[in-house]
Amino acid sequence: MALVHPSARLVDAGSGAVLSGDALTAAIAMRVEALAQLQSGVVFARFPNDVESVLRYLAGWQALRPMALIDPGLPAATLADLVERFEPALVTGVIGSPPPGYRVVDDALLGPLWERIARPAHEPHPALGVLLATSGSTGNPKFVRLSREAITANATAIAEALHIAPEELAPTNLSLFYSYGMSVLNSHLTAGAGVLVQSHSLLERPFWEDLARYEATSLAAVPYQYEMLRRLRFDPAKYPRLRTLTQAGGRLRTELVTDFHARMQTVDGRMFVMYGQTEAGPRMTTLPSARLPEKLGSVGPAIPGGRLSVKLEDGSETSQPGITGEVIYRGPNVMMGYAERAADLSLGDEQGGALVTGDLGWLDEDGYLFISGRLKRFGKVFGVRLNLDDVEKLLRDRGPVAAVSGDDKIVIWAEDAEDDVRREMASELAEKLNLHWSGFDVRNIDSLPLLASGKVDYRALEKAI
Repeated sequence: MALVHPSARLVDAGSGAVLSGDALTAAIAMRVEALAQLQSGVVFARFPNDVESVLRYLAGWQALRPMALIDPGLPAATLADLVERFEPALVTGVIGSPPPGYRVVDDALLGPLWERIARPAHEPHPALGVLLATSGSTGNPKFVRLSREAITANATAIAEALHIAPEELAPTNLSLFYSYGMSVLNSHLTAGAGVLVQSHSLLERPFWEDLARYEATSLAAVPYQYEMLRRLRFDPAKYPRLRTLTQAGGRLRTELVTDFHARMQTVDGRMFVMYGQTEAGPRMTTLPSARLPEKLGSVGPAIPGGRLSVKLEDGSETSQPGITGEVIYRGPNVMMGYAERAADLSLGDEQGGALVTGDLGWLDEDGYLFISGRLKRFGKVFGVRLNLDDVEKLLRDRGPVAAVSGDDKIVIWAEDAEDDVRREMASELAEKLNLHWSGFDVRNIDSLPLLASGKVDYRALEKAI
């Protein structure tokens, strides 16, 4: 299952160096050989956005070593807990003293790493390819177990759905340990295209300088970043080669979908809205740019090889148009299951290619999916059950907001909201939902806390109540 097409290339934004063809193949092969000299088993790869980290990931893939893609900013205590629970053979990109049972190895190609002294007690399943954490740097993360087939199937399907051509060049503005960032990397390498490896965010000037200097052709972003792009007055005409925008990682306001689609249309460009979950490796749908205006609000049909249905309250499933239920996705990219400890890494496929998403939605007559909310995102006000996603949608024209459940009330965090604005927001919700305003506690926050994925960190907001 090749992940790197012969024409794929890596461009180092810092040095301008390009790795492609035989040079890229050789660079990966040397790291494969280095891995072969070390303890066998799962590799925990701390994964900053740099070329060396990408080469280690690709070497692990070629060496048939399952790779856990780890946030390099993960707190030391959380990393230590993961190492203790999962007993990886290697931990790359590390600093400091190793935990008990590990020794430090400073490899010329792989860099500093921790190597497990004793052979791991549990052999990973031979189909296992990638492990991705489910909850960023908070809580007690568990891993999504993705097979090699799931990774390659999804990369191929995304490349087909987005029409990624060999001349394309995508920047790594998203974290590569995050499923969306990983999918941008995988889909472009699979399609024989280029990846501009850089570490700056959309809010940093060097990012835009690199985008122009290397003539990047696409940009992937999550909803919060599109809010920032509008504030930055993003103009695609400034970047003659940038002709594709993609959006995933949560619901983007319809107003902004229309806005950015129109901006791209002025330069004969494309805007794609996508939907996915880490558990699907990660993409499940893509809304074709050409059909965006007529299907506004949809996240598109299933990607090639996938199938959608909705589950009703009686447990039955249907693909009939207009019926709302819990979204079910089936496809070769669905995870094998979760892992909470080392023994789980030996398990086979527990999903059978089916993913119960936890999202509510419905299909139209063309099989296009419309997401209406999150099944578990509910709160109560005076005994009335409210969908928190719906509460947020009612206030989206007032800027970034996030709703969480309080004690028989809904707490809404709003960025840079003065006292009078907060009172207006509470009154607006009360009127629209026919409830007393005291059930809505609107609070000011300088900026909403975000996970590495760019999604709102609701757990942090709940803890702040």
